[in-house]
Amino acid sequence: MLIYLALIFIGWVNIYAALYVEEHASIFDLSQRYGMQAIWIATALVIAAVVLAVDARFYLVFANYFYVLILIVLVFVMFFGVEVNASKSWIQMGGFRIQPAEFAKFATALALAKYMSTYGFKLNTVRSYLNAVLLVMVPVALILLQNDAGTAMVFASLVFVFYREGMPHWVLAFMAFFVGLFIFELMFDRLVILVGIIVLTIILFAVIGRRLKDTLRFTIGLFGLIALLYGISEFLDLSISPYYIVMVPVAISIPIVLIYAYIQKLKYVFFLVFFLLSTSGFSFSVDYLFNNVLDTHHRDRINDLLGIDSDPLGWGYNVNQSKIAIGSGGFSGKGFLQGTQTKFNFVPEQSTDFIFCTVGEEWGFVGTSAVVVLFVALLLRLIVLAERQKEAFSRIYGYGVISILFFHIAINIAMTIGLFPVIGIPLPFISYGGSSLWSFTVLLFIFLKLDSSRLD
Repeated sequence: MLIYLALIFIGWVNIYAALYVEEHASIFDLSQRYGMQAIWIATALVIAAVVLAVDARFYLVFANYFYVLILIVLVFVMFFGVEVNASKSWIQMGGFRIQPAEFAKFATALALAKYMSTYGFKLNTVRSYLNAVLLVMVPVALILLQNDAGTAMVFASLVFVFYREGMPHWVLAFMAFFVGLFIFELMFDRLVILVGIIVLTIILFAVIGRRLKDTLRFTIGLFGLIALLYGISEFLDLSISPYYIVMVPVAISIPIVLIYAYIQKLKYVFFLVFFLLSTSGFSFSVDYLFNNVLDTHHRDRINDLLGIDSDPLGWGYNVNQSKIAIGSGGFSGKGFLQGTQTKFNFVPEQSTDFIFCTVGEEWGFVGTSAVVVLFVALLLRLIVLAERQKEAFSRIYGYGVISILFFHIAINIAMTIGLFPVIGIPLPFISYGGSSLWSFTVLLFIFLKLDSSRLD
């Protein structure tokens, strides 16, 4: 709770610094965002007190009701919501707006914790995985329909909950591999990627099966076929596509390998064949996903991050100015209210998504390090609390809190320093906004209430 209070105070002060104008010097001036943030903070503290006052069993009993209610609200927003920055994800209430997608995070974490804590539940069947994933994907789909991809991405962090509750290591590694494959596909020629996948599959066969002779025979046979097909193409001037030259021998080899595996009872070979086919298929689908699923600004930001393209005065302006602001702060910063990048509004969204660059410019490396240390301390403390829970519901929900906060912290800071594409998510407890502050407060304090009521 002390870390929470420290973070919201740091956020308030830096929102004031980011938006300060001499005509409205009071930090409590309600005509300015920093004055409104004071109201959000006060109401957040009231919300925290209410959450702590309610009986802990209430959150278990009503977890599914919260989840269904937020789904209804998300559907309502799709039809009657207000569009802000091309995302129709806000509800207008008088003079302020609320973003229901922010509250979907704690509601989904509660519902997932309740389902995964039911008696006899184990992540060892396809049905258990599908049901758990479905709980996460329904709100994700509704949020994507609101054109808010950044918030939808946050729910991917709940994979760490699955991992803590028994998901095999290889599944997490497999997912990480596909993310890496997506990036490599954008950066390198597809033929190089396909050859790399084939070589990796052969190496896995050698390592898992420890059949060096069989590996050598298969490798010589496969690449011999590739060389033969290439030679025929060149000799007869057939102009066969390089992809066919590589993939046709692979297609011929797969049935032979499967028959051999069946005779020798090598079950892992079937997994390796699945790995080869799925990764190759995914490689061919990346172009379609990148060009037809992602919006133009998403593609531009990814290209900028990977160094494929650059536009520092256009779609790369935000990140470029953010890095200039943070870098100009040096070791100890320019001082409170002395940031030139901040003062002259060079960084867009500086009080919300890019609040971290205000910390960097005015407080320097010392200030940014202090913020990061506070966040790390909060996450480590939450891990300790989650691990000491006696009830599965509390433990699982605790890891849901940790996962969501970690994703927000890591991605927001990474995007302000150019290590991740800009996806428009706030820095917990620090960025301006009532919806995000309230939702993070509820998310955190429900878990603190569950911890305070645990059975020792």
